[in-house]
Formats: sequence, C-alpha cells, structure tokens
Amino acid sequence: MKKIAILTSGGDAPGMNCAIRAVTRVAMKSGLDVYGVYEGFKGLVSGDIIKLENNDVSEILNKGGTILKTSRLPQFKKRSIVQEGIKQLQKKRIDGLVVIGGDGSYRGAMALQQMGMPCVAIPGTIDNDINGTDKTIGFHTALYNIVDAVNKLRDTSSSHHRCFVIEVMGRKSGQLALHAGIACGSEIVITKDFPYNERELIDQLLYEEKVKRKKHAIIIVSENLMCVHNLANIIDQNTSFSGRALVLGHIQRGGTPVPEDRILASKMGKKAVELLIAGIAGQCVCIKKDGIINMDIEIALNEKNEKDILLYKLFEELV
Repeated sequence: MKKIAILTSGGDAPGMNCAIRAVTRVAMKSGLDVYGVYEGFKGLVSGDIIKLENNDVSEILNKGGTILKTSRLPQFKKRSIVQEGIKQLQKKRIDGLVVIGGDGSYRGAMALQQMGMPCVAIPGTIDNDINGTDKTIGFHTALYNIVDAVNKLRDTSSSHHRCFVIEVMGRKSGQLALHAGIACGSEIVITKDFPYNERELIDQLLYEEKVKRKKHAIIIVSENLMCVHNLANIIDQNTSFSGRALVLGHIQRGGTPVPEDRILASKMGKKAVELLIAGIAGQCVCIKKDGIINMDIEIALNEKNEKDILLYKLFEELV
C-alpha cells in the first residue's frame, strides 16, 4: 500500500478534523501518500480528490466541522455509482480509503469494500448512535454545547418561573438527551426508549412546584418525538409554570471540539491507518471499555446497542 485517501460523509461532527490530521500524519510517517476527497461520496464520484501535505492538516485540531467538507449522496447505494467512485480512486492509484461518518457512511464504505476497494470506517457523529462502539467522534462536544446552553437558560428560567422544553439532536438515539439530562440536572428526559405520559408529566411538574418548591424546570426531549411547542403550551395551561419551547438545532454540532473528542479522533485515525497498512480492511474502528479495537463493518451495523437502563435509573434517582 502506497497511497490512501480519506473522506468525511453525512453530518459534520466536531473532531472530524482531528481524525483527518491523525490519518494524514500517521500515514505520511509510514511512507504513504495521502489524498483528501472533498464533499464525501459526492466528491469521490466526481473525482474531487487532492493530495494532502503536512501543512494542510496543521492548526486544524481546534476547528469544528471538516476541512474536507461533507455531503449526503443517497444514490451511492447504486452499484454503478459505487463503481464510478472506485474508478476515480484508481485514476490516482489509491490503494485504500478511510471513511469518517455515521451509519450511511459505514454502508458506503462496505459497498466499496465489497467491490474491491479496501476501506476502514471511523464513527463520526454527534448522535452516538453507531452500533459497535461505545462513543462516536463529536458526541462529547455536542453534549458540552447542550449543557452550556441549558446552564444559560436556567438563569432566565428561574427569574420568570418558567419550564423550558428543550429539543436536542440524536436522531433515533436518546444518548444526547439522557446524558444532558444528568449533566444539566433536568427534571424530565423524554426519549424514544423512555417515552412520557402527559398526565404523569403534569403531575410531576406540579409536585416539583408545590412540594419541592422549584422556581423553574427543564425538560429535555430527543428530536422527532413530538412538537415541543405543543408540550410547552400544555404545561402553560396546566401548571403555574410559564411553558417555553426551544429547539437547539445545529448549534449543537458547531464549535471547537472538546479534548475528549480530539483524543478519541486521534486514536481512531491512527488505528485506521495501521489496519490498512496491515491489509485488514472492511473494518470499522471502535472504542469498547476505553480500548480502541476494530470490528467487521457488517457485524457492527447488525450489532444491537441496548437501552441505557442503568443510566436512566441514575437520572431518576437524581431527580
């Protein structure tokens, strides 16, 4: 193996640049040429592939997003589109590819691998919803951004006797909501795995208000479960709290990656290069019990991540 390429795909995540830097630096020190594929699988198919030098990855550790840009390409499921991507890599005589992204990126890497292009995938998504790994690059930074926003909201919440219903990202996973609920000391957390009953929710808020004499309340909700504005109106009408809703949105994905994401991304980038050099492809890099391991991409995609019941019980005991 003499040349490898790297791309980022799907939603951007803080720490992707740290992984790009690690792959580039480790590969170059191993005597490999490194190429950057711009705009994910879209750039792969169009041939937007440029050789990276040391200077290209200097001073990017503290930058959010991805210097290689990213996009989504649903058509990459088609065999003919995948073949076109391989042709573009072959034009540059590239021997292997590192793909950083989420579930869809894993599937794209697996498709390339099955058609003869050695690939290694790295989990990069704030949602922490990739099977096979305990944590994904970007999760810690997004969690920090949520906690920072909620800390600020508490000030105005207590001043106006408000209950804020805050929608956070997470797609199908409630990891961000649950972790943020514990870190922020919220009164209620609502996720797909731990849904809510409207009557019980109102009763709990009345208890918080009358028995605990709370001056404010915070409810954190995973996205796509409900209209948080409707829930805020229900709270407004059935309690003496002033119900307000807030969708944090893409602000959660931005900003400087926290140290945990920088270190995790660097470890995973190093492991990805080592796997390609060793001829071990079709793998994804994972962290399990603080150890960096590799796993077959297909096995990882099919692995079940259990509900975090213990974490939710901890949340309930702290409320």
